[in-house]
Amino acid sequence: MTWIFTSDVEAYTGVTEPWLLRDPVRNTVPLTVLRAIRNGLWGDDPLLGRLERDGQVVAAAIQTPPHALLLPAIPSDVVPALATQLIEAERAISGVSGPLPLAEAFAACWWRPEAERRAERLYRLDALVTPDPLADGASRVADAADLDLLVRWSEEFQAEAEGVAPVDLTALVASRIARRELVVWEVGGRPVAFAGASVPLGGMSRVGPVYTPPESRGRGYGTAVSHAVSARAGAEGAAEVLLFTDLSNPTANSIYQAIGYRPVSDYVSITFA
Repeated sequence: MTWIFTSDVEAYTGVTEPWLLRDPVRNTVPLTVLRAIRNGLWGDDPLLGRLERDGQVVAAAIQTPPHALLLPAIPSDVVPALATQLIEAERAISGVSGPLPLAEAFAACWWRPEAERRAERLYRLDALVTPDPLADGASRVADAADLDLLVRWSEEFQAEAEGVAPVDLTALVASRIARRELVVWEVGGRPVAFAGASVPLGGMSRVGPVYTPPESRGRGYGTAVSHAVSARAGAEGAAEVLLFTDLSNPTANSIYQAIGYRPVSDYVSITFA
């Protein structure tokens, strides 16, 4: 079996997105990343791969350097061939992220050893439950005046959650504000937390990030803004509202389950040495 790689984003989307949309829940990350690439974000030499059988797409993989290779819900038997071709092409792969067994299978075939991993769990919203008690304050959709604050908070979130060096997220945050994807929780007119939910794609919207700065934690603001952004996603037409949690953070996992999220499957992000 031979994987096909291309740099033509529109051609790739035309043949691969319909296959990804067959399971928008488990393919939530590749779908939203592919949309971001088409919108001009993370478009620096993307790796766009697909595998076909009898002219039909049966697997896909996406990487936006320097981020990890993203694996959708693909057949496990195609993973070794993907790793082999990328090794032969001398492609720089910093890590791999996807469903737990698939990411581990890729890592087992890769030529560099595993350095670290982050275990995650995918949740889907069942029935939204209002927090009791609900934190003081109210939600509103973020606007252009929030850009500087939300860029800073987004970079703090990325550094804290992923342990990566800060990068300039201005373009990403600005695009999300323009699409009305970000929600701020305010108390007395002062922002104390924020969360995002992607515009529905294939009936699916994914919540993230959810961030409360350290000085405002412990007051229920994260739970409140998570509830608010989840409700907004449903009101915007999402049939499936999803989110990922870090399994090393039991507090976050309990909070999301308390407002109605239920586990779907486990994922992992593996960084290579």
